[in-house]
Amino acid sequence: MSDSGLRYQADEKPPLVVSLGLGAQLTALSVSATILITTVIMRAAGQSEAYLSWAVFAAVAIGGAATMLQALRFGRFGMGHVLMMGSSAAFIAVCIEALTKGGPATMATLVVASALFQFVISDRLSLFRRILTPAVSGTVLMLIPVSVMSAVFNLMKDVPQGSPAIGAPLSALATLLVICGLTLKASGSLRLWAPVIGVLAGSFIAAFFGLYDTARVAQASWIGLPGVEWPGLDLGFGPVFWALLPGFLLAATIGAIRTISSAVAVQRVSWRGPRAVDFRDVQGAVAADSLSNVLSGLAGTAPNTSYSTGASLAQLTGVAARHVGIAAGAVFAALAFLPKALALVLAIPGPVFAAFLLIMIAMLFMVGVQMILQDGIDYRKSLIVGVAFWLGVAFQSGVVFPEFISNFAGGLLNNGMTAGGLVVILMTLFVEITEPRPARMEAAFDLSSLPNYRKFLDEFASTGGWDEAMGKRLGGVCEEILLSLLGTDEGEEQTGGRLVLLAKKEGGAVVLEFIAATGEGENLEDRVALLGEQTEEAQLEEEVSLRLLRHHSASVRHQQYHGLDVVTVRVEAP
Repeated sequence: MSDSGLRYQADEKPPLVVSLGLGAQLTALSVSATILITTVIMRAAGQSEAYLSWAVFAAVAIGGAATMLQALRFGRFGMGHVLMMGSSAAFIAVCIEALTKGGPATMATLVVASALFQFVISDRLSLFRRILTPAVSGTVLMLIPVSVMSAVFNLMKDVPQGSPAIGAPLSALATLLVICGLTLKASGSLRLWAPVIGVLAGSFIAAFFGLYDTARVAQASWIGLPGVEWPGLDLGFGPVFWALLPGFLLAATIGAIRTISSAVAVQRVSWRGPRAVDFRDVQGAVAADSLSNVLSGLAGTAPNTSYSTGASLAQLTGVAARHVGIAAGAVFAALAFLPKALALVLAIPGPVFAAFLLIMIAMLFMVGVQMILQDGIDYRKSLIVGVAFWLGVAFQSGVVFPEFISNFAGGLLNNGMTAGGLVVILMTLFVEITEPRPARMEAAFDLSSLPNYRKFLDEFASTGGWDEAMGKRLGGVCEEILLSLLGTDEGEEQTGGRLVLLAKKEGGAVVLEFIAATGEGENLEDRVALLGEQTEEAQLEEEVSLRLLRHHSASVRHQQYHGLDVVTVRVEAP
């Protein structure tokens, strides 16, 4: 996003009224999806109204708390950005089957087990870096609109029986025109309120035709709690548990990918200038997702996942401040205890919600496209993304051998995001497995190892058919990377640990990958991108080093994880 497009980036504080207003908009979307998904699961499985009320209450309360955790960030939990949390559609099929075959306690145990698996993904995210790539994350983001599109258009028909036929299209059209018109032409604070004004305009027209459910609002109490229907945990681990566990783990993996995709997307749109993705924040997002799912399992309600509406709203309004996430989480959690306020949101007619959602998912689709393109795309990525996306569309449409697929793993592949996500992961994994193994060297993470690395790279260049100049270029890149990873702000050096260097030939170039356990320093990719903006004399030596690195390399990518740095450099032949 350009400098003029973003009014408040992640670390800035907008006025309180802006934070609360945008937080309420995000809450209106997320709380509706959370209630809808939880209600579908419980009613499809034939659960009682008492248990349904408890499950909805727990889902809303936990979703709000998790949203605040994502924005606030405590230790390694949360990412410090606007990332809405709520019930996951990927778990609908397996949760219904668990409730039907084993009951609420069995479902709760399976949810906790799948959440623990997500903790493993969060803690060892660096091990999945070759599989969970920007192409994978971007494809999953593009498939989220595909998986919810039919539900969005079904909302267009969600009107009371006997109401005027013209009411639904007029209210939806008014919402769509007002939001798009204000977003395209308005400036300043008016643009911030475009979604709210559009929903209010659509709701006003809907009320004129009798579509707004005022009876729901009137009947709801102001403050209240449902009866406690806690199911406990089934620790017997019987045949039903083991039969359903693979499906829950697969759904948990898809949920983690969605959270990773959303976390990457929200970072892309939360800063005025381009920044490398901080995978420590991504790890925090998945860890918070995992923690919320542990709480969901213990409470006996549907599992959580992240919603990407924060990235969409940031692009739409130009506000990406984490204070919006805090406000949204607080409003979200408060709604669990305020039935009348909850009814005000739920009473908004389906056609109005559909128009609002249509704009949001359209923005989300383009965030996914941008993510894929920004990472660079070649014929392999084109094929992987194209095949995975259209297979996801096909599975969502139910045209891929429905007689076999519809019942596979509890109907898990009936969801386009899940099916397409699995396809893009498997194709990426196939490419990775069939690639020639890179040359590898491991030595002490210290400058004293530099001669050994130079010798290793000279031999690699000679074996690859390059001349002495290429060996020197590779050695120069290695030296600058080593100096950058070892250096500190005080000019001292970090020592200890091991540094792994991988080298492989890719076309007419060499790709070097440096893997080291380092501190929490600056991102080298950002420092190279910002080269020339800092002019202090004390930074002159560092700038010379970075300029040499930029001169010798075609690209530099620095992925930072907790306790691990991975720097990938592409070096073209002289």
